[in-house]
Amino acid sequence: MDKIIVEGGQSLRGEVKISGAKNAALPILISSLLVDGSCTYSNVPDLKDIESTKKLLANLGVRVAMNNNAVKIDAAGLNNYEAPYELVRKMRASILVLGPLVARLKKARVSLPGGCSIGARPINLHLKGLAALGAKVDLVHGYVEASADTLRGAEIYFDTVTVTGTENLLMAAVLAEGITILRNSAREPEVVALADVLNKMGAKIEGIGTSVLKITGVDSLKPVAVSIIPDRIEAGTFMASAALTGGDIKIVDCEPTHLESVIHKLRLTGSDITIESNIIRVKGGDKISSIDIKTMPYPGFPTDMQAQFMVLMSVAKGFSVITETIFENRFIHVSELKRMGADIKISGNTAMITGVEKLMGAPVMATDLRASASLILAGLVASDTTEVNRVYHLDRGYEAIEKKFAALGAKIKRVKA
Repeated sequence: MDKIIVEGGQSLRGEVKISGAKNAALPILISSLLVDGSCTYSNVPDLKDIESTKKLLANLGVRVAMNNNAVKIDAAGLNNYEAPYELVRKMRASILVLGPLVARLKKARVSLPGGCSIGARPINLHLKGLAALGAKVDLVHGYVEASADTLRGAEIYFDTVTVTGTENLLMAAVLAEGITILRNSAREPEVVALADVLNKMGAKIEGIGTSVLKITGVDSLKPVAVSIIPDRIEAGTFMASAALTGGDIKIVDCEPTHLESVIHKLRLTGSDITIESNIIRVKGGDKISSIDIKTMPYPGFPTDMQAQFMVLMSVAKGFSVITETIFENRFIHVSELKRMGADIKISGNTAMITGVEKLMGAPVMATDLRASASLILAGLVASDTTEVNRVYHLDRGYEAIEKKFAALGAKIKRVKA
């Protein structure tokens, strides 16, 4: 199993190009199931989750070809409605095939999904929504079995904001008869990107970017050629690294409007941030000021940036509080940061952090995708050497992150098992 070795103490400087967003690419690639034809996508990141998605689509009878960062998907031959456990267990986003399969093939059998161990993340809202659209839904031996001769529009209210739930029901509703209203929908840029792509396919979705989506069903969709939006979390991770190391990094090919909450909080820590079109430049300050953070659904502060900012607060001057409201198990990385000398106390969904002068290098274990990135960030400012183990989590969501950090001056390398 690969590991990443980091020697701390370098101030990062230079330019880094941001890859396509994993969390946008996955639902958009899966939306190809709705089209009787061939779709082409550019700026697709080369990640383990993308590879898993390609295998899942191929298993459903879909032709998939990837050349560098371009993917071509021809779903004309879609003939299988089952997504088996061995293909679904590693990636939670696999549940997104449920809506499109029921919409196009009238039935689906999808294993309950896996992914990072950051919380229960139940799919009950997906299932309630499908039932409201007229599907018969059952849980049988670890599988969701759903069928409907005809999906019909309905008014659906999400009890809590759910990104994948919004995406799943959005894809089911575009081919349903009549009008569907999704209330309290997720507003994340990745949801907006999916809705935009569906409209380019010929769907009729109104209210994109708001919490109320109105979908007027159509008979069929047409093929598209689109580019995947930049990864705001990758961009945020490199922004945090500049602040952390007192560096000066230009983050290019990003979308600053997707990062307003991160930019606001980073400025409060003392970083100087300038924005120009699709470029964000972050200059770290002489010292890092402590701030409080509460994760919230978009446009609030993203839960996927919580671990990275916790590292920043671990070496900030003063005391800070981070409150996690999205996932109940997203403080698993705290024990590893404490091994490196961080002063963090946990009470329920709140972390209380007293900044220390310096972190210490140590062997640490990655527990989920964003925790992996946070441990690399910690290694960048720690004394001596940090060894990050179980980096397969990292490969699910960051494209060649060690090479990008090395190009900025970090002393970092991947060691093959």
